[in-house]
Amino acid sequence: MRVHILGVCGTFMAGIALLARECGHEVTGSDMNVYPPMSTQLEMQGIRLLQGYEPAHIDAAVDCVIVGNVIRRGNPAMEYVMEKKIPYISGPQWLAEQILKDRWVLAVSGTHGKTTTTSILTWMLECGGLQPGFLIGGVPENFGVSARLGNKPFFVIEADEYDSAFFDKRSKFIHYHPNTLILNNLEFDHADIFKDLDAIKQQFHYLVRTVPGNGLIIRHAEDQNLQDVLAQGCWSKQQTFAGKTGDWQAKLVQADGSVFEVFFNNQSQGQVQWDLLGQHNVANALAAMAAAHHAGVSPEQAITALRSFKNVKRRLEIRGKINGITIYDDFAHHPTAIATTLAGLRAKVKQARIVVVLEFGSYTMRSGVHKDAIKQALCDADRVVCKKPDQASWDLAEVLKTFSQPTALYEDVDTLVKNLVPTLTSGDHVVIMSNGGFGGIHQKLLNAMAVGVI
Repeated sequence: MRVHILGVCGTFMAGIALLARECGHEVTGSDMNVYPPMSTQLEMQGIRLLQGYEPAHIDAAVDCVIVGNVIRRGNPAMEYVMEKKIPYISGPQWLAEQILKDRWVLAVSGTHGKTTTTSILTWMLECGGLQPGFLIGGVPENFGVSARLGNKPFFVIEADEYDSAFFDKRSKFIHYHPNTLILNNLEFDHADIFKDLDAIKQQFHYLVRTVPGNGLIIRHAEDQNLQDVLAQGCWSKQQTFAGKTGDWQAKLVQADGSVFEVFFNNQSQGQVQWDLLGQHNVANALAAMAAAHHAGVSPEQAITALRSFKNVKRRLEIRGKINGITIYDDFAHHPTAIATTLAGLRAKVKQARIVVVLEFGSYTMRSGVHKDAIKQALCDADRVVCKKPDQASWDLAEVLKTFSQPTALYEDVDTLVKNLVPTLTSGDHVVIMSNGGFGGIHQKLLNAMAVGVI
């Protein structure tokens, strides 16, 4: 079968492309923004990528077009597909029909931590000898690709609440029908498709409805929003993690979360020493352990897996060290994720200076929905540097004036880098936070530092 994917470089759709190719299909794809890490892994797998949405990119002999949720009516390629009556389908529906229908699905949902938790869980099953299939919204370092078919029955998937396609406004995760479901946390996000928190809770309730009675729902013990969702109805067994009352608990040995002891039903299961930081990642590990346990992986095996786990790209990923200055790339783009990431780094680096370089990339951040929470989210930063949001209806400059630490705001990436470099000194930790390409700022900053501007 010949398949073309619209929006192929999105983290989810790139995984669909890899799975389709592994199924034996001839796969091509197009996107408006072709950039790493997804473009790199697709090209390495022999998938032809085309820049832009020209109708000519779609071969006349194509059998099916898989449509990413970034595509809207009026898109030239989509209009061509509809006019020519070429069969099309959403990514989540294709996945459900072609891959998941006969698998034990382990789904990881929540506002924060989905990608990391999904990667941890997949690695635990791998180390347990189960060789699971997976689709992850990032590139896990332990595997080097974001998706694979794996062996039956297990398939691990990052279960996103974002909509499926312009013609299917249900959340992606409604299609997956998991046997094991992690509910990590729940906050307001995706303001472009959800009018309020209650609208998101409703989609999570629909997700809970799809879990069979002999399935297992694993939820954060102290997340009130998740409790509200489950109060609407739950027909499956439950386990809890984290907080003060969770069935799965952790006791920190190191304050930065790099060493902790695991408890299940008040019984010690062993000690973890790993590369990740922060209490949020400790909670992610507990959730993954609970899910892996449901699939037959022992706590001992899971702890062994954690010791060799390497995080996903763009999750506090070190991009380079020059003159004693460490440059990180981090995907955090919600105040809670920003705060927890910086808290973990602060616990690790102690009094060293943390410089945050922030892009308001997502619609929710650009729209100013979280503008009142940004100041507190960045409290662990010693200096904050921002790029002015595109098409923003609120004044970031006024918000930055309320900060106690030094701030700066620039119109473009090149000016930002030019002015940032002279301010950096040995021992600094520079955390670049964005959910997009950020104009190639990571390499531009490293290049500027390398030529001796400092």
